[in-house]
Amino acid sequence: MDRLDHLEHLDKHLVDELAQVARETVRDELREQTRRQRRRAALYAGSGAAALYAGAALALALGLGLAAGLPDWAAALITAVVLGAVAFALRTAARPSRGHGHTEAASGVPADGRGTPYPPMPSAPPPTGPHEQR
Repeated sequence: MDRLDHLEHLDKHLVDELAQVARETVRDELREQTRRQRRRAALYAGSGAAALYAGAALALALGLGLAAGLPDWAAALITAVVLGAVAFALRTAARPSRGHGHTEAASGVPADGRGTPYPPMPSAPPPTGPHEQR
């Protein structure tokens, strides 16, 4: 019996060591993934900032080009309208469309994205008295 007790102790020790190795391996893998994701996020942020400045330069070029033949206020107004139209088109493209399975009935949220979710309406009104059956 002493031999079995000793083996049981060894098995417990082995299981503890394996669990420790598994924890360290998972921890190291998660650290590496986090490091890669941080780098990717920083690159996306940098590209977004560069795109923002490129868009501002493009808007300035459009305004200056229009200002060559129009009064300055008209060129600025036209540039603002163009940028507003682009912003509206991008917002519309970002919203889920009704044609892709997103409906009020399916989600409980109005399709226009505003308002709060609401429960579905019952198919029949509830009984009002003891003479009506359910």
